Amino acid sequence: MDFFVSEVSEQEIRREREKSRELRRSRWWQNRLALGRCHWCGGSFHADELTMDHVIPLSRGGKGSRNNVVPACKQCNSNKKYLLPMEWEQYLNSLENRSTSQ
Repeated sequence: MDFFVSEVSEQEIRREREKSRELRRSRWWQNRLALGRCHWCGGSFHADELTMDHVIPLSRGGKGSRNNVVPACKQCNSNKKYLLPMEWEQYLNSLENRSTSQ
């Protein structure tokens, strides 16, 4: 998998992390958590079991803004790491293919 990876400065990442921290304290984010749904697997979770995931990771140039964050269960967030949505989908498909071929 060769995907374009842009250089993102530590300063820019710190700035976006701070924006994410502010967003995490917002009513908007609390309402998203209250829905109890993981964006990636669709599972139902209690609000304290969900984390903030950046659809486009900060290390890949993503922003700490409403249009780039989604609630995710801890397992999905840990597994997704720094992957872009297209890479995450490919990862999930590879898991599906592996399980159906066994």
